[in-house]
Amino acid sequence: MTSRLQTPFDSVENAQQYVRLLVEAIAEAKNEISADLDLATKAKLDRRVQAMQIVQFKLDKLEHHLKTSSRLLNDLRSLRRLLLEERPLDDRPLDERSQPDPVTPDRDSAA
Repeated sequence: MTSRLQTPFDSVENAQQYVRLLVEAIAEAKNEISADLDLATKAKLDRRVQAMQIVQFKLDKLEHHLKTSSRLLNDLRSLRRLLLEERPLDDRPLDERSQPDPVTPDRDSAA
């Protein structure tokens, strides 16, 4: 019996969790860079400030891409659930789905 080595990409859910961890790590790095940037600004270390601003920009860009990836993974998970019939398909038009089902009055309350 051979057991497969589980990696972060064995399933869409695992990939989503991996991306969430990366987003958390980026948030921590951004906080650290922000604190370091404040210190460098106060110390008037211009080259270091410029370098940290670039790091901040790159982290923002990476965070944006990871959040986009997270939404794409969520879409893929939803589509897989639809295709494998793990989720019922609602055949009503979109404009009807957002409206609540009509309520019919009770015979007793009509009196």
